[in-house]
Amino acid sequence: MARKIGILGAGTWGTALARMLAVSGSDVLLWSAIPSEVDHLAQTHTHPNLPGMVLPETMRFTKDLAEVCNGQDILVFAVPSVFVRSTAAKARPFVRYGQVIVDVAKGIEADTLLTMTEVIADELGRADGPRGVRLVALSGPTHAEEVALDLPTTIVSASPDAEAAAIVQEAFSNGCMRVYTNPDIKGVELCGALKNVIALGVGISTGLGYGDNTRAALITRGIAELARLGIAMGCKMETFAGLAGIGDLIVTATSQHSRNNRAGQLIGQGRTPEQAVKEVGMVVEGMNALPAAIELADRYQVDMPIVRAVDAVVNRGMPPADAVRALMGRDPKGEV
Repeated sequence: MARKIGILGAGTWGTALARMLAVSGSDVLLWSAIPSEVDHLAQTHTHPNLPGMVLPETMRFTKDLAEVCNGQDILVFAVPSVFVRSTAAKARPFVRYGQVIVDVAKGIEADTLLTMTEVIADELGRADGPRGVRLVALSGPTHAEEVALDLPTTIVSASPDAEAAAIVQEAFSNGCMRVYTNPDIKGVELCGALKNVIALGVGISTGLGYGDNTRAALITRGIAELARLGIAMGCKMETFAGLAGIGDLIVTATSQHSRNNRAGQLIGQGRTPEQAVKEVGMVVEGMNALPAAIELADRYQVDMPIVRAVDAVVNRGMPPADAVRALMGRDPKGEV
């Protein structure tokens, strides 16, 4: 069934999803807060960071936030995590009662420790906001560069509202995208935000010249850290063993498309974190997530040595090689 879908955010992920949904027959309207971005998309039907992708003529574009929010079956938040709150605040007057809202941004808000759907709920739940909005997190091993070319991809539609999760599952499913549902929305969002931190660490190890053994160790022990934190926060272990957990971590920690992996490699090669972000040229969500990751580890008293080592390198000036030595020199312990 064709649906009307408004997408807030015309970065690589928002645009790749918009194209996929339009090709599948949905009526898609794509909005950006950056006027030049909208003009470029409308005139060329291409995206500068998605080579080889052509947007269908059926896709529409707008600079008007009210227009993209009006009359949609599904509203998708695809802005970077640091802009989710401000975008939700600006959209609040235009969001209808009972709106199904999908968040595809991955992050934890640093000062509140809220997930992205919690941030949206907080902003829309103010006195002048709509009531009864139905929030879904859509997350998994999904690089925009591959979705834009119709390569087979799987993803998780997460919500305690089973009907809303199923609505999103149906709307986003097609021959190239297989969608699973999961009621553990906090676990799925926690995975999406914090796997970026582990991927930064994997990239740093690659930049230092370490090999597959190191990469496998960091991925495996990294997901163990995320699962420990998740269980302490009331999430389900199965989520961390699934697509949003180990699946997303594998793709982010190993792919040539991963900004976090690339930024980590540059840091391992000697760039400063600031230089690495500038060279990558796009948002590196793992760096945005680090303060919240450290605070959550402290609040729930969970041992997260890899996360702390990445934080020491990125935010405290520790040389990457010293961080590796510190990790390898920790007291012996059992695996489980």
